This record gives sequence, C-alpha cells and structure tokens, in this order.
Amino acid sequence: MSTQSFDIVIRGGRVVTPKGTAETDIGIRDGRIAVLGSGLSATAEVVDASGLLVLPGGVDAHCHIDQMVSSGARTADDFEGASVTAAFGGTTTLISFAAQHRGQSLRRVVEEYKTRAQGKSVLDYGFHLIVTDASQQTLDVDLPALVNEGFTSVKIYLTYDALRLDDRAALDVLTAVRRERAMPLIHAESHDMIAWFTEKLLASGYGQIHHLADARPRLAERDAVHHAVSLAELVNIPIVLVHMSSAEAVEQVRWARRRGFPIYAETCPQYLVLTREALDRPSFEAAKFCCSPPLRDKASQDALWSALSDGTLSILSSDHSAFVMEGPDGKLRDGPDTVFNRVQYGMPGLELRLPLIFSEGVVSGRLSIERFVEVTATEPARLYGLAGRKGVIAPGADADLVLWDPKKQIRITPEALHDGLGWTPYEGRCVTGMPVMTMARGTVVCREGERLAAGGHGRLLARARPEACAINTPPVTGFDVVSGQFICDVPAS
Repeated sequence: MSTQSFDIVIRGGRVVTPKGTAETDIGIRDGRIAVLGSGLSATAEVVDASGLLVLPGGVDAHCHIDQMVSSGARTADDFEGASVTAAFGGTTTLISFAAQHRGQSLRRVVEEYKTRAQGKSVLDYGFHLIVTDASQQTLDVDLPALVNEGFTSVKIYLTYDALRLDDRAALDVLTAVRRERAMPLIHAESHDMIAWFTEKLLASGYGQIHHLADARPRLAERDAVHHAVSLAELVNIPIVLVHMSSAEAVEQVRWARRRGFPIYAETCPQYLVLTREALDRPSFEAAKFCCSPPLRDKASQDALWSALSDGTLSILSSDHSAFVMEGPDGKLRDGPDTVFNRVQYGMPGLELRLPLIFSEGVVSGRLSIERFVEVTATEPARLYGLAGRKGVIAPGADADLVLWDPKKQIRITPEALHDGLGWTPYEGRCVTGMPVMTMARGTVVCREGERLAAGGHGRLLARARPEACAINTPPVTGFDVVSGQFICDVPAS
C-alpha cells in the first residue's frame, strides 16, 4: 500500500490508454495525475469506479463556438453552454476557432475570441487561427507572435467565397506556418466545381435541399484533397485534412501516405452514422442534416470506418457548429423553402461525439477501445501541441478523466441533451455506452446528469509547437528548370 496521500483517488476502474487497459487506481494531486498504482489513499475523496471504464477526457479539436461564420450568421452557443454540453458527453478539452474575415486584424480577432471565452468555459480550451487575409501584417507580424503565445495551428479554406485562398495566397500562408513550425488544417473541397454544379442545378430548377449532396459531390472533395496534398508537398509541410467524408478522399490520403508525405486526416460522427438519404426529408427536417462536406452514401461510410480503424484517419472530431432553426441566425433564415446553397450548414456534435462512436464503433466491433481513446483524445492532443498534458492517463498529465459506463443505454432526444437547441440530427437513435462522471483538472464538472462546476473553471491553453511540425529540412522556395529540382533556401552559416 502506498504511503503517499492524494486529493482524490479513483479506485477500482479499468483504465484505458491507446496501448492497453489495466485495473489500477489513479492518485490525483493539485489537479494532475500523480501516480497510477494500487492501495492509494486520499485525504479528501475516493471515487469508486468499480464496473466502469476510466478514459482520458476527450479532446475535441474541431468545433465552432460563439463564431460569426462567413454567411454572417452566429453559432447558437457561447463558451459556457458549449463546454457544459461537451462535458456531459465526456469531452474535457475544446479547440475552437478564432476566425479572421478579410480585412480584419488577426491579432484583434484573437483578442476578441479570448474575451468571449474568458470566465465562461468550464473546460480548458484553445483556438485554431483561421486565416483568410494573407497580408504581410498577418503573416510576418501577427502570426509569429500568436504562435509564440501558444496558438500553434492555422486553418485555411479552399472553398467558400468569403473564406477561400487562391493557390498563391495558400502557399504564402503554408510557408509562413511552416516557418513558425505550426500545424496547418485545410478544408478541402473544390470551389469551382461546387460553384459550377450549383449554378447548373439552380438554373435547371433543382434547388431542393436534397440536391446539396449533388452540388458538393465526392469528386469535388477528392480533387481538393489531392490539390491540398500537392500544395503541402511543394512547401514541404505536414497538414491535417479536416472532416473527410468520402471513400475517394480517403484513397487520396492513402496515396499520399504511400509516397511518404506527412498527411493527417480527420473525420466526424455525422459521416460515420448518417447517410445522404436523410436529406430526402421535408425541408424543415432536411435542413438539420446539412453540413459541408455533405453526408455521403453507405460505401463512403464503410470506407471511413475502415480508415479510422487502420490508422489512415488520425482523429475523430465533432465539427460542432450549432444553429437554431429559424430567425436571422437560423439554418432556415431565408424561410422553409430556401434553396440548398442558402441553408446554414452545420450540426451540433459536442455532447454526442463520444457516445455515438463508442456505440457504433467499440460496441459494434469496428474499433478497439484502445483505438477509440487514441482517435478521440490522445492523437488530437499530440497533433495540436498538447502531448503529455491532455488526452492521456499518465503521471504529470492533467487529471482530465471520464468514468464511462459501457453498458448504459439511452435513446437520444433533444430533451436528453444539454445544449438547449431543441433539435438533434440523431433524434431517436439508441446508443450504448455513456459517461457517468467527467473531471477536468481534478474538478468534477458533471456527475450522473448533474452539473457541478461553475463557468470560468476552464483555462485558455497555450499549446506547444506540435512535434509533427519539427521539420529540419528548409522549405521549398523555387524550381530549377534545368535540373528539374526544387530549390530550398538554406540559411547562411
């Protein structure tokens, strides 16, 4: 028996890590995991985890919270509400977005988002930087300073009129991100293909919501994923391709990996459990299932599960983007008969990300429990500069822990959730496996359906430069037509 004393001891649970499971106690001191062992004693509290799994708190590295999107609408939840609903779903770390729109100062944008979150979130949180204005001020002044402050990931878009970068601007941003050893994220859909398809469909009278999947086809994703890989190859930088939705996109990731490119890819629950048939419902219902990229067919769903299991897909995020249904910020803000390209895209997903994938993945035999932990917690923490601190159960890590009942079953209804939206695209679905207690830095945030932590418990995370971005070779800066070789700037010794 250990003679050490701890603030909290979690006793009797089966602790899960990406490398395996073991029945062991966890001793917590000052908000961090102090030791794993047996016979630990606590001065304050002993938590009985008998019959439960003990998981590292989920890291949701792709969520849009209190964000003004390119259409001018604002997402429905603030940082308090979003973090509470995430905690009830077993997530303990959020990485949302500080979204620059054209003409805005990136520094000012970040300060505004910091203000929105401060004193509200019950969970620790960070921000990816969305860059849409590749000015010298952004790339040579604001970006280096912000990366040094711990904002070590940058997202760019290859589509949407208000967000996308052309190739020259994208290469400028990727070069600057590489220089700062930060991680780039890319939304990869072919803008011109989508615009062409949309124009042709609308001109022919095919504006109903179920044509969204026709206007943003799998081919447009495949094309843009390949293009994003080529941009990354040219600059010699790792990238994360977000929200992979199709078999064709997955095959492009495999192609890049076979060539040795450092490509990481993400998918989301909606692409694993829903299909495009959901868009065939009447407009008010169909709008609930509109996201970008759109829902795909069963073949793509099967391909995504296989890729998540075999490691082709690295992480599982929610792409949480919650909107009310009606009103100026609603999904159907232009009325119930709006055309597909005027619907506000996005689905809520913070609370159900882990339960859905545990039920459809682990319980159904598609994923091992160890792989579940890896893609939902450990790997997103590693890719975004939180390795060893979040997403793991190990001495020195923050005591972000979830007690998980693998047999608990619920039927999903809006009333069973904690987001206050009044709707969910997963209504009526039954899941097996649910969190019964969520702890963030040693503080119990919620237990057995009761919220216990106040807003403001969460802290803004200063994230390290990701290990995956520690590239020692110089960046490509040109091409020698005589030798047929790329030119790299080598600093003078």
